[in-house]
Amino acid sequence: MISPGNATKMWALHGPTMTLDAGIVMVGGAGTVTIPDPCYVIRHPRGLVLFDTGLAPEAQQDPVAVYGDLALHVGMNFPEDQKLDNQLAAIGFGLRDITHVVCSHTHLDHTGGLHLFPHAKFYAGAGDLRYAFWPDALDAGLYRRHDLEATRGFDWTHVHSDLDLFGDGSIVILHMPGHTPGNLSLLVRLTGTTFLLTADTVHLRASLDNIVPAPADYNSYDAKRSIERLAHLRDSLDATVWIGHDPEDAKDFSFAPYAYE
Repeated sequence: MISPGNATKMWALHGPTMTLDAGIVMVGGAGTVTIPDPCYVIRHPRGLVLFDTGLAPEAQQDPVAVYGDLALHVGMNFPEDQKLDNQLAAIGFGLRDITHVVCSHTHLDHTGGLHLFPHAKFYAGAGDLRYAFWPDALDAGLYRRHDLEATRGFDWTHVHSDLDLFGDGSIVILHMPGHTPGNLSLLVRLTGTTFLLTADTVHLRASLDNIVPAPADYNSYDAKRSIERLAHLRDSLDATVWIGHDPEDAKDFSFAPYAYE
């Protein structure tokens, strides 16, 4: 029997922000909300794991050229120091230090930096890549095919169920379909804290507290079941939940250069 292990450190990297109607990210949401778009770096004795890659680095200088009118509609704010390569450098890592990249799902605000790591092992939920290349018309604006074309030939693993990345329980990819066909969250066990990094299983704290999906979810029934599972894992593991897009979580938690251990 394998004994549970621990990752040694975790950094949260600031990401660009977007300002949009709260009703887009939660059924019943009202008013506008400015959401962050973080990525996470987790150090393990067997590798350096990156969870999500944010917006395309080239969008920092000209977001409209990369994302068209969408960049204007969502009030995209992208300071230069929040480019993924710059943030990795700020905590002492180069692009080639990343050994594993977990893509929570293939919406464009999570796939922009995938192409930076051709040497790494990649993980995506089963069905997500296929759907991203040929989405329903209603969802088409949520994907940027260019980000994914650049990864053809990369070492992709399709995650069909929970996957213990290093076999010791320290970093577990959680299969949470609903927001997209293969949406993923991530469990990270550190010595001091167990984190549940939700990605877009939920976007706002109220969604988790009230088990409320998002209007843009691919399958609202599966999305609700995944939110219920997330809440159960939070309680059963006594885990700290970090909702990446929630602006209050961004205030409550610490970003790099601070490292969780």
